[in-house]
Amino acid sequence: MKRIMTTLLLGASLLLASFTTQNSIDGVIGALRSGNSTELARYFDDNVELSLPDKSDNYSKAQAQTIVRDFFSNNGVKGFELKHKGDSQNGHFCIGMLQTNSGTFRTNVFMKVKNGKEVLKEIRFQAIE
Repeated sequence: MKRIMTTLLLGASLLLASFTTQNSIDGVIGALRSGNSTELARYFDDNVELSLPDKSDNYSKAQAQTIVRDFFSNNGVKGFELKHKGDSQNGHFCIGMLQTNSGTFRTNVFMKVKNGKEVLKEIRFQAIE
């Protein structure tokens, strides 16, 4: 009986851990849809590679949040349409279209597992002409 309970608990733990990892990319997608830079920054790694139409660099978490907040407020986010979501080695990624008052931006998000937690390592916003 003890062995069965241990097996069930281990299985439940593994199942819950897989949902936690998957929810990270879903949380990022939700933050993009709402244009919420504070929520998006919850997933940032300590350093984030950020690419915008007018600048591209590696920024600290705080710098990246400020830059994304300004980008969202200057462009007026209307929504995010997910085009593709998938697994990459040691993480997840998604590709979509960020709709704003200023136009549409192709958006690529790359996440990586770090210390047992999935973090956002890179995000790119490319203007669609």
